[in-house]
Amino acid sequence: MSYSFDIVGVAPVLDFFTHQQRMETTPQRSQAFLGSTVCTLDAFISATEVVHRKPDWDWDEIVSKIVEFWLHQEEDVRHWKQQFDTAQGQDKLLVGRVVNYSRLRQEFEGLFDG
Repeated sequence: MSYSFDIVGVAPVLDFFTHQQRMETTPQRSQAFLGSTVCTLDAFISATEVVHRKPDWDWDEIVSKIVEFWLHQEEDVRHWKQQFDTAQGQDKLLVGRVVNYSRLRQEFEGLFDG
């Protein structure tokens, strides 16, 4: 399987958890979102352990993708750290997204089968 990781934004804690309950009810989904209260590599790695209804994916490979992102997307990490620091004190989370490309491809193909 092929995965990717990216930081996608800053969100209020309540909105993030509402989204988790509403959209991530199936382990057969193509994406999972990770929330963190700090902009660090360790925090996002730890967040993989508390994914709501965790999909049956290769989480070791996903952790490798998170590390790879941190090492190769330094400007993005700095940008989101600055955005998050600006929003601090307002019950916010930094949100990252993991994509499972095999599942995403299946979802797109399913759109054309119906």
